Amino acid sequence: MLKGFLIGLVFANGFEWVAHKYILHGTHRTGQPRFSPVPRSMKSHWAHHREVRTASFHDVGYVEGISNWRTKNEIVSLAIVAGVASLVFYPISKGMVLAALYSAGNYYYIHRRAHLEPDWAKGKIPWHYDHHMNSNQDANWCVTKPWFDYLLGTRVISSAELQETNPLGLSLPQPISSWLTQNVNRICPAKWVQPDALLKAQ
Repeated sequence: MLKGFLIGLVFANGFEWVAHKYILHGTHRTGQPRFSPVPRSMKSHWAHHREVRTASFHDVGYVEGISNWRTKNEIVSLAIVAGVASLVFYPISKGMVLAALYSAGNYYYIHRRAHLEPDWAKGKIPWHYDHHMNSNQDANWCVTKPWFDYLLGTRVISSAELQETNPLGLSLPQPISSWLTQNVNRICPAKWVQPDALLKAQ
């Protein structure tokens, strides 16, 4: 059960990365709008980005709750993904089913709290703060933990203040955190925003 749950958490983080990049942001097409297999979700997400960029990381949609179409769309989408994942994982592992359900709830809790409490987001999930407020919004795809951003080279840090203590995004003893960061950075390091890009974004 525990092994399946842990594997399920890794799957969920990978899905976060893929869904955020290809469904919510959409794929660039020369001379055409971005393509997403779920256009309504992409429309909702880009409206979320515009709101956050103009409101210092806040999103009033989370205050309004399900009466806000973007919040309702997010909740429905998470429920569908968790339901489908549960059906797929059930014959394989009940631990993976539990991880799918937990991950959907945890994603909503963390994402909602982050955009209601920006200072909390800066301290707890700086990679997501960077996703919205960085000069490059097509990076930092993970929300709950930055695992796949490190694995796939899409963690882009804009300042030392927004660098997590370690690539797992977990509270760990300092010696372990330092060892982990040093070794991960040797294999798949985070990128840093270039100073000229930061100046253009201001």
